[in-house]
Amino acid sequence: MYRDLSQLIYDWNVDPSSTPKGPTDLQFLDETLRDSLQSASVRHPSLEEKAQIIRLMEQLGINSVNLGMDFASTNFHEDVVGLVKIITQEKLSIEANSPSRMIPEDIDILVDIIGKTETPIEVCTFIASSPIRVLVEGWKLEKIVNDVTKTITRAVNQSIEKITFVTEDTTRSAPEVLQQLITVAVEAGANRIALCDTVGHATPQGTKKIVEFAKTVIHDLGETVGIDWHGHCDRGMALENTLTAIETGASRIHATALGLGERSGNLSMELLLTNCKMLGLIDNKLYALPKYSKTVSEVTNVPIPPSLPVIGKDAFRTQTGIHASALVKAKRLGDTWLEDRVYSSVPAEWIGRE
Repeated sequence: MYRDLSQLIYDWNVDPSSTPKGPTDLQFLDETLRDSLQSASVRHPSLEEKAQIIRLMEQLGINSVNLGMDFASTNFHEDVVGLVKIITQEKLSIEANSPSRMIPEDIDILVDIIGKTETPIEVCTFIASSPIRVLVEGWKLEKIVNDVTKTITRAVNQSIEKITFVTEDTTRSAPEVLQQLITVAVEAGANRIALCDTVGHATPQGTKKIVEFAKTVIHDLGETVGIDWHGHCDRGMALENTLTAIETGASRIHATALGLGERSGNLSMELLLTNCKMLGLIDNKLYALPKYSKTVSEVTNVPIPPSLPVIGKDAFRTQTGIHASALVKAKRLGDTWLEDRVYSSVPAEWIGRE
């Protein structure tokens, strides 16, 4: 019955005369099997439980999955091998991704997995760059630069095609240090860099400045290098910062189911996908979102709060008189589209809910 959104909802959030701001090929890297498992409160899922989560990521159109730290233990190593084999055998389109410390030997471990599975795997090799972390670790800048060069060079020499250089705690790092590290990483062969708000320190203003800074460094190098954004929620600004990063030029975003992660958690994949769809940046089908969230909740033993946006059981429910009355009136009109929007900014039908 009613389909002209502009006549029913005036949207101050957008300029009708312009296109959505952000990359045309926005990608998503799911960190649920790595960052989420660093939470002090989660149960570690089994191999088959991890595989089921990956299958749901596939349904949501998520591009890459971080499979976990293969160097951390025998169990983690075996799970990464098993998951890569499942991705290959089931012909999933989602790409395998694995982290690496800035240690050449970690690259050798990953190369061994690539050989066992005959499947390409992206490496995200990371090192801290902030003054406070460098002080605690007892490092010198010269050591960090040398480790970056040796590790990325090892990855290139071992024919790893996709190499992401991750500057941990980027948002508390000095510009001259970041410029030097990004430069040596790109010159060594990194084809993406990841900017990390590791402790949730950034504000939207800071996010914009650091993404613009990274773009300038890459431009001056004359290279085509993608930018990732990895956000945490210590100050409650993970989503706001991420949308700013996308608008400024980040083309791949890291997130986790339910926002699970150490301390106050990471950016929520549910909120990321929903908001990117509402902003017109993606057209992914999100029907699997409730099952994705519920599955992660069950296998990690972390309950979903009833009021959690989008996927909480109360996200589309009300018992307030005026609000409930409006829903009933919309229902009587026999138009699900109208019923979905009269008291909700998020269309429940997008994610298979009512």
